[in-house]
Amino acid sequence: MQIAPDIQLPSLPEVTLRALEACHQDASYRRISDIVSSDTALVSRVLALANSALYGPVGEIRSIDQALLRLGTRRFQTLVLTAALRQILYELAADQWQQLRDFWRHSLTTALTARALATLTRYSEPDQAFMLGMLHNVGELIALKTPPGEIRQYYFDHQADIAAELVSSWGLGAMASDAMRYQQAMPTDIRDAGHLVKLISLATRLALSDAAGIAAAGTIFGLNEELTREINRRIDREVGGVAESLGIPLSDEYDASHSNHKLKQTILKQAMANQALELAPIRSSAQECLAATVNSLTLITGLPALYFGQAGDGLVLLSASNGDVPDFTVASGPASSLLTEAFASGGVLGLDNRSPTVLDRQLLSLLKTPSMVAIPVNGHDQCAGVFAVGTDSENSRQTEEIGLLFSEKLSLSLAAMLADSNNSQDSIEAELAQEAIRRQVHEVSNPLTIIRQYIYQLRNRLDDDEVQEELDVIRDELDRAGDLLLQISRAPDHGKAELSGTCKLNDELRILRDLLEDSLFSGDEKSLTLVLCEEPTSVSVPGAIIRQVVINLVRNAAESLHEGGNVSIRTLAPVWQGGKTWVELEIADSGEGIPADVRNNLFSPVQSTKGKGHSGLGLSVVKQLIDDMEGIINCRTGRGGTAFRILLPAAANNKNDDE
Repeated sequence: MQIAPDIQLPSLPEVTLRALEACHQDASYRRISDIVSSDTALVSRVLALANSALYGPVGEIRSIDQALLRLGTRRFQTLVLTAALRQILYELAADQWQQLRDFWRHSLTTALTARALATLTRYSEPDQAFMLGMLHNVGELIALKTPPGEIRQYYFDHQADIAAELVSSWGLGAMASDAMRYQQAMPTDIRDAGHLVKLISLATRLALSDAAGIAAAGTIFGLNEELTREINRRIDREVGGVAESLGIPLSDEYDASHSNHKLKQTILKQAMANQALELAPIRSSAQECLAATVNSLTLITGLPALYFGQAGDGLVLLSASNGDVPDFTVASGPASSLLTEAFASGGVLGLDNRSPTVLDRQLLSLLKTPSMVAIPVNGHDQCAGVFAVGTDSENSRQTEEIGLLFSEKLSLSLAAMLADSNNSQDSIEAELAQEAIRRQVHEVSNPLTIIRQYIYQLRNRLDDDEVQEELDVIRDELDRAGDLLLQISRAPDHGKAELSGTCKLNDELRILRDLLEDSLFSGDEKSLTLVLCEEPTSVSVPGAIIRQVVINLVRNAAESLHEGGNVSIRTLAPVWQGGKTWVELEIADSGEGIPADVRNNLFSPVQSTKGKGHSGLGLSVVKQLIDDMEGIINCRTGRGGTAFRILLPAAANNKNDDE
């Protein structure tokens, strides 16, 4: 029996809740990764997505972290949100929740044991062993969510083969697949098998904490009983610590009702309303924008969806999340089908027990589901269109609840969109006013530059170190004032960048050049060179972030030129690395290089070498900004100078994100 690689599986509500809260609170990547890594269902989803061709050339994945890095932080958080939204559709009985808790404890115990054994026996990739330990009994998890019967028993009886099939489909390699397939082989039969096979087989046995596992440790790896029991005790303590951090009780009685209710409230009140639906900036008609959100609806429900937009007196199929869009136009009346009734009434409707019309049957065929829900999107005075979401009779009610929230959010966005289009003339006038502000800011920056240069000359004439440091503080404040003027001159674009998350790198650098030359390179001893490539340099980074990074790095470079010299800013595009397209930004100087004691803590907040009044946070701020945008930064330095090379994610990558 073939299993879909992207199968949806249940998690303990405590795990999903902690992961969702960590994303919502912008917790560190490591914290979110630790939570996701402790759950077989989430690990399965990560691997299924990471192995998708949507995210670049497929290569063998050897750890959970490698899969997460392949997805990137934004997709990673979207995955957590999707899993949380899917979780509310699982209605398990009390005994099933109990079984799921026991499953969680066993899989985590196996994974931690596999990693400990890998380290002990000098296996080169202990994280790979951990990942496979989490996945070894995924067939049991599939069985837990399956109604009693022959199919469920099949999953229980063929766990090893199911795990091997899924591991292979997720791109984990032949050796990983073998480790799943032979996990239940007799210890005497695998003594000369591959290292990974032996690790997983022994870890599954030791997780049971019985005499057979102790004996197997001696047979497979020659471990004595005392050492093996100490490994078991240490892993038990570690599992208890993880459970406590996630709020999972490990007592015999386990009641998931409270955590599951809290999870639902968190999803419905916070996650979906604030994060799930992020409309792209309006660059086309309202109907085209609404059609594009069909993937957002599928994202938050995990269900296939169609979008019908109003066209004259009818409805036309504009988009589908599960395949090609056929030519399909229907009359908006009479309101006899689910689609047309939802359009006429403006309310969310489920097929439930009503007798489907021919149109209903056509839609069910396109959706490939036994039932569906119709979700209208209401404008100011009429319905703009209707989503048809495929579901089944058991989950129809939950789908209606999610659909209602989605519809309300989308209707508000539609109203805002229409209001924005009515203000287009106001936008033109605002742009003209902003251009006048830019000219005035440039004029204001000239006297600031003169004041800065006088302070520099005065500082060099004084021998009092304390006064020199105070003058340095004044210069820093003048620099900050210049930065604020720059932000004022770009305020409307800043708002646009925050909305769209993209900008043209070369355009930003051309604007920055004049202000940087005025403030940092007005003397004869220092110069600024701008070398821009001719290829497009659109990046998925707000303009305000680009300006903050460039100003920090160029200022540091200029201040390193004690005897004069040159600072160069170069761009290069496109750059291909790690299956993604990037735009390269290099900022280099001809100074003496970064001292060794500074290089050791290059991107960490440290005491500045510039004296009192300097925080030493500049490079750490730059590193954080680059990490947040999922970019890459590295540095080379020596007697010939210092160069920072930054890879910024190209806007072209967004095409894959939206698919």
